[in-house]
Amino acid sequence: MRQDKRQPGDARQVAITPGYLLTAEGSVLIEFGNTRVLCAATVEDSVPNWLRGSGRGWVTAEYSMLPRSTATRTPREVNKGKPSGRTQEIQRLIGRSLRAIMDLEALGERSIVVDCDVIQADGGTRTAAITGGFVALALAVRQLALYKALTRNPIRDHVAAISAGVVNGVPMLDLCYEEDSAADVDMNLVMTGGGELVEVQATGEKSTFSDAQLAELMALCRKGIEGLVSFQKEVLAHFQNQ
Repeated sequence: MRQDKRQPGDARQVAITPGYLLTAEGSVLIEFGNTRVLCAATVEDSVPNWLRGSGRGWVTAEYSMLPRSTATRTPREVNKGKPSGRTQEIQRLIGRSLRAIMDLEALGERSIVVDCDVIQADGGTRTAAITGGFVALALAVRQLALYKALTRNPIRDHVAAISAGVVNGVPMLDLCYEEDSAADVDMNLVMTGGGELVEVQATGEKSTFSDAQLAELMALCRKGIEGLVSFQKEVLAHFQNQ
């Protein structure tokens, strides 16, 4: 039994509030336990210079943590002059994950920027950002469709992400901060609704790990992501019918 009374294979309770911002084409507040991330998708009628004239669109992401999203205040990165290496890595991961399920030609020559701002961090901020970022992206694409700006749906599949790890020799799903800090092995998995892998990040933080442990962590993550994708579909269907 874990500190929040979960079994090793249980994910944290997830909540997704769509339409959280009145000003964005698509937005959600996503909660993975005590981790809360605000995801907002913005449609722009332009693309990076290297895509001009190609007929293809672009999807990218930005990620940040509010100063008091953590136990002690984290200085704003804008005051440092540039984002940290960690921030750059995470926002590239989010962007890659969202582009993996997009037909960029169907999007046309426009960009969608997904901003992911961590309000409260308790482990798994990048996986929450990807999972919530997809829903915000889907809502923005829905707006484009309502305005007849698309000839076909550019979203080919769902995408979601979750973490897992080996803590005190036990494989566990969806680590909170204390578990993540104590983990011998840490994994983040990004997967499509169809079960295709987008990215696997697995690291022996304090010890090496075996093929069998890797397979067990993968199985835990697959189960968790299947649940997340089902929940994404419920949220989008319910919001559409409101």
